[in-house]
Amino acid sequence: MCMTIPSRVISLEGDSATVECFGVQRTVSTLLMGEPVCLGDYLSVMAGTYAIEKVSPEVAAESLAYLEGALREPQAPHSR
Repeated sequence: MCMTIPSRVISLEGDSATVECFGVQRTVSTLLMGEPVCLGDYLSVMAGTYAIEKVSPEVAAESLAYLEGALREPQAPHSR
């Protein structure tokens, strides 16, 4: 199973983009993109190294909010 994570483009150089997600920056390949990539675009990043498609800012925000909630430390159950 693969999971993609929406990441915002903060710089471009050739066939690579530097993206940011949750405060972490990484360089990804844009070779698999079927359309031009611009600064500020959100990209679905697969396996941490390949951008595969653009996503709208709204879809990116929704996905990131879900992931942030899922990655939080679980709350201890309340005693009754």
